[in-house]
Amino acid sequence: MTDIQRVRFTLPLPPGVNSQYTQVGRRRVLSKEHAAFKRVVKQKIHRLRVDEVITDAFIQALRQGWVGLFLDFYFETPLRRDLDGGLKITQDAILDALGVNDNRVVDIHLVKRIAPTNPRVEVELEAIPEWQFDDQYRYLGDDSPAGTPHSSSS
Repeated sequence: MTDIQRVRFTLPLPPGVNSQYTQVGRRRVLSKEHAAFKRVVKQKIHRLRVDEVITDAFIQALRQGWVGLFLDFYFETPLRRDLDGGLKITQDAILDALGVNDNRVVDIHLVKRIAPTNPRVEVELEAIPEWQFDDQYRYLGDDSPAGTPHSSSS
């Protein structure tokens, strides 16, 4: 098996789940806080690419293999927010910025920590070249039309 590649970085804490969407007429849309968080993540990913912390080879490994995501959420208090409330927005923002479909995520670890003076998310992103889904079933190929790579849509 090929070595797993990892990248670590820090992001600001995403908005709480109740602040992620707003209603416009009958439509539910991203809130300003949600959009701002996604912009910050995109800028951070861009900076990591410029600094060659995240390489083209790493992104290719994420797109061709599987993704592991380790998120340590550092909240201001232990009970104000649910641990899983920031998962989807953080996952989507990171993978959208990298052009990787989030259906490639096969391993997620979440940890709740407390840091009243420095709330944040510590991220470890893994490119996993091989993944065994089940002893009974074997994945035989790409699900995308004509074998084209997926792009993130969430």
